[in-house]
Amino acid sequence: MRLLIAVLSFLGLFQASQAVAQNGPVVIELYTSQGCSSCPPADAVLHDLAERDDVIALALHVDYWDYLGWKDEFGRPENTERQHAYARSFRATTVYTPQMIFNGQDDVVGSRTMQVMDMLQAHQSRGNSVDVTLARRGERVIINAEADSRGDYVVQLVRYTPEQTVDVRRGENAGKTLSYANIVTSWDYISRWDGRSPLALDAAAPGDAPIVVIIQQRGYGPILGAAELR
Repeated sequence: MRLLIAVLSFLGLFQASQAVAQNGPVVIELYTSQGCSSCPPADAVLHDLAERDDVIALALHVDYWDYLGWKDEFGRPENTERQHAYARSFRATTVYTPQMIFNGQDDVVGSRTMQVMDMLQAHQSRGNSVDVTLARRGERVIINAEADSRGDYVVQLVRYTPEQTVDVRRGENAGKTLSYANIVTSWDYISRWDGRSPLALDAAAPGDAPIVVIIQQRGYGPILGAAELR
């Protein structure tokens, strides 16, 4: 498939934009809230991570701090549900913000920069076991993947807003103007896959928002491969 795309691109017959996960980017999910006074430093860290090509940085705003007086404009109950699902997977008794989860496996407090960078380096050294290739074709995304071993995987399609600034008027961050990066707007499960044979599918991806495809072990297990089209 890659050889064919390369030949077609050389001949000018394949015009879709492309992204390939070779060494495998590390997926970092930040669970954050505009109503959390501890979150702005972690949001700033995610801003820096979002600039890196070896990281897929995603901000998932939760809604359980809304009662403090400010409703997070980006808060989604689906994000809260995903964080609680991770807690059950980790056998944790509680959830917190700002929490960063690395490749669905490990978590650190997102404002602790040194711990964040150490965890990133650890996951980079492990590499990914699933290689993911994406191509945008009109209003759809073409997904190809190959796995080193069989498994029970879910294929997920994520869209996000690259950056937005908010004037917080109430709650713990009242009076602050905060900038947010890579704000998740949708997270859809599009397929199951056993890894036995190469994956080849396409999915609707309307609009020009960045596209992320994540392949994860079913049941909120490790993220084994991902790729992004910005």
